[in-house]
Amino acid sequence: MLRRPYPIEEVIKERGKTWTLVLRPEGHTGMFFRPGQFAWLKIGKSPFAVREHPFSFSSSAMRRDRIEISIKELGDFTSNIGEVSPGTRAYLDGPHGTFTVDRHKAPGYVFLVGGVGITPIISMLRTLADRQEKRPLLLFYSNKTWEEMTFREELEDLSRRLNLQVVYTLTDPEEKWEGERGRIDSKMMARYLPENRVECEYFICGPDPLQMAVKRALEELGLPLEKVQSESFNYI
Repeated sequence: MLRRPYPIEEVIKERGKTWTLVLRPEGHTGMFFRPGQFAWLKIGKSPFAVREHPFSFSSSAMRRDRIEISIKELGDFTSNIGEVSPGTRAYLDGPHGTFTVDRHKAPGYVFLVGGVGITPIISMLRTLADRQEKRPLLLFYSNKTWEEMTFREELEDLSRRLNLQVVYTLTDPEEKWEGERGRIDSKMMARYLPENRVECEYFICGPDPLQMAVKRALEELGLPLEKVQSESFNYI
């Protein structure tokens, strides 16, 4: 890690109290990772510092010249992430994890996401777009309000680059909101899932209550749980 530092080139403010750190490899060629994986991140002068935290990559795995890690303000270390100065050195231990589309071949993919769980999913979508993926993709994205939808503008762009349908649902919407309301459940999913839903691969990422509810919904729809991959936002 000492020989492979990543100076922070830029700190980008995103929607939903989320910040993206743009890291550039210094003196080395960078890191190969699979979309959806994570790394342990240390920020500061030395890679020997005790404090390190696991975060998912949010950038496309097809790019080696830069790595992006998007972090939501959740307390302690993350509450000050927006104050990190460009030029600060960071160190990465990774990649780690098996939560990736690259391990699961399927005719289509369905992503079920809550809040900060969008982070590894945006990495998968960016990577698939760079690969010029043609298979159908369906994203259910739940948040409290429309303003908290991290990456929503980019998701619209990705919908044009990919065969991607995005279903937004809000748990605390304004009266004028015309999209889906409430949490992701079996009735909502049934309205959008393709006819070959049993053959698709499902990726769930978000808070534990969302994961439990979505897995119950998938069971109600008769979908095999061996087709379901999940990652808790506590480990992103």
